[in-house]
Amino acid sequence: MARCPRPDLPGPAVSIAEIRGRARGAGSEFALACDMRFSSLERAILGQFEVRGGAVPGGNPMVRLAGLMGRGRAMEVVLGADDFSDAVAERYGYVNRALPDAELSAFVDGLAQCLAGFEKPAIIHAKSLLDLATLPPDAVFPPALAAFFQSVARPGAQARMARLLAQGLLRRTVVELSLGKAVAE
Repeated sequence: MARCPRPDLPGPAVSIAEIRGRARGAGSEFALACDMRFSSLERAILGQFEVRGGAVPGGNPMVRLAGLMGRGRAMEVVLGADDFSDAVAERYGYVNRALPDAELSAFVDGLAQCLAGFEKPAIIHAKSLLDLATLPPDAVFPPALAAFFQSVARPGAQARMARLLAQGLLRRTVVELSLGKAVAE
């Protein structure tokens, strides 16, 4: 992840996620919490697999995705629990832009450098107005986290997650590399 590289300036930062690889579950939720997201055309996979594992996503991608891509597509991502390629993620609005892998870091760094050169009050005020118009209220996040903890405590969810872990979840295996397919089986 890259940010405007001006640690001497206090106040709100503009966060930019650079996605090269798999960003699922909490990784996806972290990227969704950033102001902007850019992904590698060759290497990025995004998704929310938790529902197929018997759990409710805890970082509330439901509200963030609905704001970015609309209700129907957010339902497809969260309830379908499939992997989304960088190209589909870009088309859906999951990421701002998908770029060739060789160009990704230079683009993100260039954008961060550009923003760092702008007048701080202009960035702060523009971002605060965008936030006001587009971000959900903080109150929508605690219920999702509570639902996550309740859902992962259920025996069915624990059994599903145990099966996925035994099959290779969180290790460099076919299950991890193709999680959308693995959780569907």
